[in-house]
Amino acid sequence: MDEIESDTQSFILKVWVEDHAEKTGHRAWRGYITHVSSNKRRYLNNLSGIEDFVLPYLEEMGVKLGMRWRIRRWLNRLLG
Repeated sequence: MDEIESDTQSFILKVWVEDHAEKTGHRAWRGYITHVSSNKRRYLNNLSGIEDFVLPYLEEMGVKLGMRWRIRRWLNRLLG
């Protein structure tokens, strides 16, 4: 692996629309995100799930999260 790739994380995001119009009158999206090298996967039904999944990998790479992200993660753990 070259120097650039050693500090790189890869993810695959797949999303689709589930049509619930017959039951609820609206369409909802679903999806999942997969970390390529570990093959870990999280199923999603909101955009914040993407951030929650990716942030630990960024922290492992040495990225320092701002106060907003730290508070948000703390609240998610507390409420989730």
